Amino acid sequence: MDIAALTGSINTVGYGISVIGAGIGVGLVFGMGMQAIARQPEARGPLQINIYLGFALIEALAILGFVLAFAV
Repeated sequence: MDIAALTGSINTVGYGISVIGAGIGVGLVFGMGMQAIARQPEARGPLQINIYLGFALIEALAILGFVLAFAV
């Protein structure tokens, strides 16, 4: 077996783990955001901005993990 192929496989496993983390993070952000909006509906506007900002940051980290998985 070629060592480069093994390294690529390990990188792919690392990306899979990072995607799981991003999925958990997105779920937490939206879940907690919905709880906050349910508790204080009048604060929906500022909370939505924070929810979307958190979502964007988490997805940026997931994309960074994707790029680094294939950077050998």
